[in-house]
Amino acid sequence: MKFEDLLLEIDGFGRFQILILLILCLPRINLPMHFLLHNFLAATPSHHCAIPHQEAFVNLTVEQVLLISIPQEPDGTFRSCEMFSEPQFHLLLNSSLQPENNSIIQHCQHGWVYDHSQFTSTISTQWDLVCEQRGLNQATATFFFIGVTMGAVVFGYLSDRFGRKSMLLLSLVCSVIFGMLSAASVSYSMLAITRTLTGVALSGVSLTILPLGMEWVDIQHRTFSGILTSIFWSIGNMLLAMVAYLVREWHWLLVAVTGPCLLSIVCLWWVPESARWLIAKGKVKRAHRHLLRCARMNGRKDFAISPEEDTPLTMYGQRIVLQWEYKKPGESYSYMSLFRTPVLRKISLCSGAVWFGVAFSYYGMSMNLTGFGLNMYLSQFVFGIIEIPAKMIVYVLVNRIGRRQSQAWALILTGLCIGANIIIPKPFTSLRSVVAIMGKAFSEAAFTTVYLYTSELYPTVLRQNGMGYTSFIARLGGALAPLVFLLDEVWRSLPEVIYCGVAVCCGSVAFLLPETLNVRLPEGIEDIE
Repeated sequence: MKFEDLLLEIDGFGRFQILILLILCLPRINLPMHFLLHNFLAATPSHHCAIPHQEAFVNLTVEQVLLISIPQEPDGTFRSCEMFSEPQFHLLLNSSLQPENNSIIQHCQHGWVYDHSQFTSTISTQWDLVCEQRGLNQATATFFFIGVTMGAVVFGYLSDRFGRKSMLLLSLVCSVIFGMLSAASVSYSMLAITRTLTGVALSGVSLTILPLGMEWVDIQHRTFSGILTSIFWSIGNMLLAMVAYLVREWHWLLVAVTGPCLLSIVCLWWVPESARWLIAKGKVKRAHRHLLRCARMNGRKDFAISPEEDTPLTMYGQRIVLQWEYKKPGESYSYMSLFRTPVLRKISLCSGAVWFGVAFSYYGMSMNLTGFGLNMYLSQFVFGIIEIPAKMIVYVLVNRIGRRQSQAWALILTGLCIGANIIIPKPFTSLRSVVAIMGKAFSEAAFTTVYLYTSELYPTVLRQNGMGYTSFIARLGGALAPLVFLLDEVWRSLPEVIYCGVAVCCGSVAFLLPETLNVRLPEGIEDIE
């Protein structure tokens, strides 16, 4: 018999499970506040070259000083990265007669002046990460996701080796330490290093929450628990917009989004280790204590179990002996185990491609808040709130048409929405905003489904390794997504074309994965093969 049979006896979705899920939702709220923080942390306000010797122009207004010092774009706005080598006083008579001689135009020589009406300070204004240094600004997000990528490999292995709860606690403690060090950064190098380490720590949080919760829940409520924890990601999305609106200084913004991790650390005391993992590791006595606690809290007082030396677990209340098909204690698995058998190899390759497409398109949309005609705070809030109905629809669809179809079409439609906005002219801001919001909803539906789907594809003995591997691939997509924006210098629509193509191609790969609707969680590799 399987672990699900045991869950039926102790109530697979009672007060015990609900308490665990609600506590695990607290760190889930905190994740998007860091993962999408780049939108506000590294925001670049409007700016122009600093003009030297302005005391010589005391008789001119600020607008007139800019007119004779800064070249204009065809639409009349001042250029951000160039200035005249000498004042062009003739422009005071006719500003439309912009000089055609580029030799009198040079790059900014004396720094920049920023518009502080929206942000008190960001890392862009702190270290002048604009113009020629714009790549370093975008690279900040890439450094963070490189850290998340490394953390996926490290914590995926460690949580299968040392347990889900202990690694979640370690991840949260490290997140607080490195998050606060990021806020105290005195140089760009220090910020890049500490944000990378924060990404490593938060990857452990992201990777461990869902499996720890789902391994305590029965088959019937597995989808619900996955969607529930996912909804709290959307709540974190909306809270980020509110916190960023209230805190306009980047140091304190980092403190504000890191502080809630302390509450999660305190509340984690009430969360037990996964009994499923404990039995797989042969730690039957600890599993025995947690299962009795679960039964008591769920009102199953007639239930009693006792561990034995010869068998992994014996239920005396119902006289059921569980014969586990897990690996023997001491037998070790690694990431290479994901590719040693044919079916598991196919699952790993295909799920990796799907995860890359999901993360690449999701962060590509999420980090382009100003590209859809809305205020960036409003865009962040709307993008968060639209995810909630998307998750509700996912809850219905994955139980009706299955995980595979839901995953594939959600990602394909994400790509088509991104592609549609390439064609829709810029002046149609309302239509572009609607299409972008639809694309964001599909993108979130794809992300919600892939977390649930992947956790059901891999067996218990390799589940965290599998989640670590797919998360590693996803974070590669997340790391590359912000850098693709730099390709707009080649062709303005090239980033959107790439996001669209990747989403459609990777979505199509999902059709090659097996369906897991109403299928028991596999325990060992034999169940997969």
